[in-house]
Amino acid sequence: MSVPTSEPKPLAIRGRAIHTDENGLVCLNDIWSAAGYTKNKRPGDWQRLTTTNPRIVRVLALITGKSRNYTVEDIRRVYRTRRGSDGGTYADPRLALDYAEYLNPALAIEVKEVFLRYKAADPTLADEVMGRASADANEWMAKRSMGRAVRAGHTTTLRSHGVHESQHFAECTNATYRGLFGKPAAELKREKGLPAKGASLRDAMDLKELTTVAFTEVMSSDRIEDTQSYGFVECRDAISKVANAVHDMIEGDRKDRQKRLDIG
Repeated sequence: MSVPTSEPKPLAIRGRAIHTDENGLVCLNDIWSAAGYTKNKRPGDWQRLTTTNPRIVRVLALITGKSRNYTVEDIRRVYRTRRGSDGGTYADPRLALDYAEYLNPALAIEVKEVFLRYKAADPTLADEVMGRASADANEWMAKRSMGRAVRAGHTTTLRSHGVHESQHFAECTNATYRGLFGKPAAELKREKGLPAKGASLRDAMDLKELTTVAFTEVMSSDRIEDTQSYGFVECRDAISKVANAVHDMIEGDRKDRQKRLDIG
């Protein structure tokens, strides 16, 4: 499973989902709903205020680095209205906070708290979101989180043991894949129907495959540290030994289970 079959639910304010678009703009209509559908204070009403346009221009200047002559695309990066099932007015988070305060000062504090936690990468916020998400989405997030954490630790170990060239990092990764699956990353990507460049092989792995890779990288890092391997060749060889050992362990267990099934 490369992506969850059901996307994680958006953040909620006062029980109302607050959506963002693909560019990170916040749906002002959702904030309006969270405020209790305040009459005469819809996003369009706020946009027509004399104080609103200068704020939009200020955010435009911050984002584009320009003081005038904004293009349509520049403006769409800050404030836009879209139609369709996900239609509504979308605005930069700074403008969304202004709109929330216009609706209700208390609501503005709640919205600001959520976005400050998001900006600070507060892990408890992610946990709250995933607590409302589907089982598929939780599995997807677990894969992503585990993959990032293990990969970051493994590359740090390699770097501290003399592996610096990007090509050498790729070869060390392929040492893991060859030992476990008998194939390098490029071949595994082809089997999974992924493009050679730009696609994440690990995102396309199932939980069993990714867990096996993560376990191998953790144990490889331990071996590199314990044996004081240094340089690309020694680190690659240490990884190969661990990957082959993990493969043999898994294959041995598979054969034992098959034997028991045949006897039974």
